[in-house]
Amino acid sequence: MINVHSYESMGTFDGPGLRLVVFLQGCNFRCLYCANPDTIAGKGGTPTAPEEIVRMAMSQKPFFGKRGGVTFSGGEPTFQAKALIPLVKALKEQGIHVCLDSNGGVWNKEVEELLRLTDLVLLDVKEFNPQRHQALTGRSNEQTLRTAAWLNENGKPFWLRYVLVPGYSDFEEDIRQLGQSLGGYEMIQRVEILPYHTLGVHKYAAMGQEYQLKEVKENTPEQLEKASLLFKEYFTNVVIN
Repeated sequence: MINVHSYESMGTFDGPGLRLVVFLQGCNFRCLYCANPDTIAGKGGTPTAPEEIVRMAMSQKPFFGKRGGVTFSGGEPTFQAKALIPLVKALKEQGIHVCLDSNGGVWNKEVEELLRLTDLVLLDVKEFNPQRHQALTGRSNEQTLRTAAWLNENGKPFWLRYVLVPGYSDFEEDIRQLGQSLGGYEMIQRVEILPYHTLGVHKYAAMGQEYQLKEVKENTPEQLEKASLLFKEYFTNVVIN
């Protein structure tokens, strides 16, 4: 069974084309700005048979066209790598393109097999500076960067995603170090700068939790443009999503 938090049909922000986005329950990171704090706990969600997700995907397949497909997001989908492997195989047998939206922070043999099966990885790099990454997510970024290197070495296409949080992940020196480290990776097809937003803040109140970044303002157009120009010094195909 797959522990599912929710679904989004006809999603356009999580991979190419129109996609069925399956949000899974459970995450190893504790990002201060998490827009889906209700997906973090390992317990919760709805146990769902893989066949049900394949059925949903097949019913929407006519809308996928040549570029769309299914994206597993979360939470952190590699949390459930073992259960996802046969599901992804079944989707691939039906000719459905599969994306995995991951923080890259979990690694074991099941995760490696899952990544080999996946058509495209959306790799979320939260911060390059180790201390600032720890402060922002509560976790190390070492495995995320190792996962990026593995994807490149194994010829696995991926998109680099970067949430631009004012005062937390918008430091020029950190973005430059990220560019210097990953800018030569041939398998990075696209870099997405994701503007910081507060759309999930109401969930914290509903869960009786305090939102830690309530003083942080959303990005100005100038901040986004500055970051975009920085990334473009090191990467091609940089977009603000």
